Amino acid sequence: MRKTLRLPRHMRWELKRPLGLLIGGEDAAERFKEILEERRPRMLAVVGDTSTRNLLEAGVNPDIVVIDYRVMRRPIAPYTPRGRRLIRARNPPGTIDEDAWRALEEAVTLKSGVAVIVEGEEDLLVLPLIILMPIGSLIVYGQPHEGLVVVEVTEERKRWAEEFMGRMEEDGSGAEGDLNQG
Repeated sequence: MRKTLRLPRHMRWELKRPLGLLIGGEDAAERFKEILEERRPRMLAVVGDTSTRNLLEAGVNPDIVVIDYRVMRRPIAPYTPRGRRLIRARNPPGTIDEDAWRALEEAVTLKSGVAVIVEGEEDLLVLPLIILMPIGSLIVYGQPHEGLVVVEVTEERKRWAEEFMGRMEEDGSGAEGDLNQG
């Protein structure tokens, strides 16, 4: 079982830049569909309510969605993505909680048709997904006011995520995560 990790304030700046390809503009979801067609990933995960909603409306059917019913840290009306098995997880802001790890491991094991509903904040959960998903998968999250970020799961990206999380605090006071806000 993984331990709960907390993002220290001094590491927040490292997550301000996109972790992958940034697709900006009003047509980001449509442009992502072209990438999806080209790459044909082993698995596709989307993290964030706005990103999930935009991709679903564009006809993209991710294997895993991770949502927290919040956009830019403000609550939105809860909704249930249709036809998906729901897994609930606790993940306080600025953390990667062991409960969230368990939920993401289960989601990746199930391979498709899963929605992880997070009580707390889903922003940092891109990091464990990088580690858990198979090489050749894609993870999409929103970069606030800029567009969608597409992260390709590679050995190099997995090593980076492990190293980054290895520098996070196991306990103590923490900061808020800023990887994704919708």
